[in-house]
Amino acid sequence: MLSLGEFTERMDTVLAAKTRGELNAVLVDLPGIQLNPAYVNGPNTPAAPAPGPAPTPVAPGPAPAPAFAGAGGHPVQQPQVIRGRMSTITRKGRWHVPPALFLDSRMGSATLDFTEAVMQTQVVHLTVEDNCGSIVLILPPEATADLNDIDSIASSVSNKARTGPPYGPLHLVVRGRVRFGSITARYPLGILRKMFG
Repeated sequence: MLSLGEFTERMDTVLAAKTRGELNAVLVDLPGIQLNPAYVNGPNTPAAPAPGPAPTPVAPGPAPAPAFAGAGGHPVQQPQVIRGRMSTITRKGRWHVPPALFLDSRMGSATLDFTEAVMQTQVVHLTVEDNCGSIVLILPPEATADLNDIDSIASSVSNKARTGPPYGPLHLVVRGRVRFGSITARYPLGILRKMFG
């Protein structure tokens, strides 16, 4: 996304940075970056909350989708919700993937194909709430996945992708609950065909 000249200039600034504010100055305008506002205003100058009117009470409504913590424990944006009831959900091609997704499925199937997807961030957090369904996550080559934080009852959780720290185009962190269903993370079948000739 950056020209070579701009990248070189930003790298020089990063290498010379002595404070968090100086470092964040080169990151703040990049897509997908989640920064603590306290570090954006400048070195060692936490942002003061803007004075405003007292919050008005809000009537209770349905429970919101789960929030995610970003770097330093600061919350990131609300996840995009994908919901299905007794249906087939498919996301493939050049669909836009936000930093956080919430998949809510009942008695259906869901396939999320990330091989050609447009990522906003390298690390994507996916929360699943599935009952009596099947979920297939198709990852691009060199992507990694973490399915260790899934609570399952009478279900199968299968990770056929690499695990470990993020180093490729995508690191998918999956958490949530699967009841009487299955969830599988794998690479495209074409990768296997190439491996076996």
